[in-house]
Amino acid sequence: MINFRYHLVSIAAILIALAAGVALGSGPLEETGDTLRGTGTGDTVDPAVASFESGFADRTASGLLTDKLKGQTVVVLTVPGASPSEVAGVTSDLQLAGASVTGQVELSSTVLDSASRQFAEGVATQSAGDVPAVAEATDSYDRIGAALARAFMADEAADVDPTATTIRSAFTEGDLVTLSRAPKKLATLAVLVAGPVRGGVEDQSTVIAALAGAINETGQGIVVSGPASSSTDGGAVKAVRDSEFATAVSTVDVTDSAAGRITTVLAAASQVGGQPGAWGTSRSTGGALPK
Repeated sequence: MINFRYHLVSIAAILIALAAGVALGSGPLEETGDTLRGTGTGDTVDPAVASFESGFADRTASGLLTDKLKGQTVVVLTVPGASPSEVAGVTSDLQLAGASVTGQVELSSTVLDSASRQFAEGVATQSAGDVPAVAEATDSYDRIGAALARAFMADEAADVDPTATTIRSAFTEGDLVTLSRAPKKLATLAVLVAGPVRGGVEDQSTVIAALAGAINETGQGIVVSGPASSSTDGGAVKAVRDSEFATAVSTVDVTDSAAGRITTVLAAASQVGGQPGAWGTSRSTGGALPK
């Protein structure tokens, strides 16, 4: 029988094959973007290689992921610019791993705009002022993040209660979040899918990192993931890795590949197991994927 170690080696081989494709076609990984979308300037990998990678990942995903998140409830968070196909792929793989995905929530450009910080903080305070984590927070984004966490997460899986409903309504009416698929339960873990680096997102990336740090205090915490360029200057993953929360929040920078989406789910399992880390491209301190 093919064992788990074999699957890990296989996925690592995929990543090496992708790297070779980039190197032959465009130069070193760091200069072109490490996977399929890279810096958003166009494909950097031969489509035939991409097709192989996707097909191989589909065939090996079950062996790698089955029961890795059994019994866990996960809310999927997105931000403007996140690829719908990457979000769908991560969601599908979370479910393959046994997780119950409670729903999908998009953090709007308003809540991620530092110019709207006072407004967002006011919404958080008014709707969640009685929540201890919000009341005791000393920073604006700690309050906003704690309110978001209370709206969609809990230390244990639970039904949506009146407090969560009130916060959701306030944040929705304030155009701070969009309930793409309204979560019907409170989740114990969040997975945030970011987009590639593009002009004007540097400020948003800093806010994402701050909110992730606050959300990480609830339940099993949060995984912040994105395509390869998200770990370069101005990217959301890099912002998290450069923040004070770097050792507490798990990150993955390869959601623009099928193998990378599998890695995102393995990172979620590692986060649940109390072993957060940074995985993906050569810019990731933990290597290609969790051990």
